[in-house]
Amino acid sequence: MRIGFIGMGNMARAIVEGWLRAGTVCAEDVGAVAKRFDRLNTYARETGICAMHSVREVAEWADMIVISVKPDAVEQVIVECGCEKPILSVADGWTCEKYLSVLGKGARVQHILPNTPCRVGEGVMLFEEKNTLLPDERTAAERLFGAIGAVETLPAEKMGAATAIAGCGPAFLAMAIEALADAGVKYGLPRAAAYRLASQTLVGTGRLQLETNLHPGEIKDQVCSPGGSTIRGVEALENEGLRRALIAAVKAVVEG
Repeated sequence: MRIGFIGMGNMARAIVEGWLRAGTVCAEDVGAVAKRFDRLNTYARETGICAMHSVREVAEWADMIVISVKPDAVEQVIVECGCEKPILSVADGWTCEKYLSVLGKGARVQHILPNTPCRVGEGVMLFEEKNTLLPDERTAAERLFGAIGAVETLPAEKMGAATAIAGCGPAFLAMAIEALADAGVKYGLPRAAAYRLASQTLVGTGRLQLETNLHPGEIKDQVCSPGGSTIRGVEALENEGLRRALIAAVKAVVEG
């Protein structure tokens, strides 16, 4: 299957690199067009994908099209693209209904919001429940994105809250990693070691919760001995408003 990308920014690159890393697709089966052909061409030489000059060229070449431009550019490129091929859209806010309102009811569309950890096969793929793909196209889309992360299917009205957690979450958690590492450096750890410790602890804790299905509070309690050091740290986090700050961050994303 040949997959054509309209746009090749950070998210598109994360998807492509995740697929190449996982062996899900071959580089020569990925084509792309981007606003800056010189940058795209450099990236194509590095990865082996095909750099193309126009939206129409990609649309004619590909079996499936991934729309990965900024939301305000989507309408222009999908009109150029037409609606003959199945479309996977990773543009925020462009639901299935919004595509159909522009392209007509015959368009075959799936709205997907991935996050950047898909680059290393640990992404979250938010699939809008409503789609107009044919059954085999939907299966192919789930196979492609399932190879680089966990697929979660949600109704359109829940996508915003989910994006605030999964889409914006990498930024929030990266700040937590940075802060923990800074604290380690303050107390004498080499910075590279502090980053490794903080990052692996975050990865391991997430994996522990996913595989055991333990409530996060129970995982916390298992580390907190009576009168011990961890519970003192937990008290400090509560006093400094960690929980309130994270909830406020999600609220800011969802409510604008």
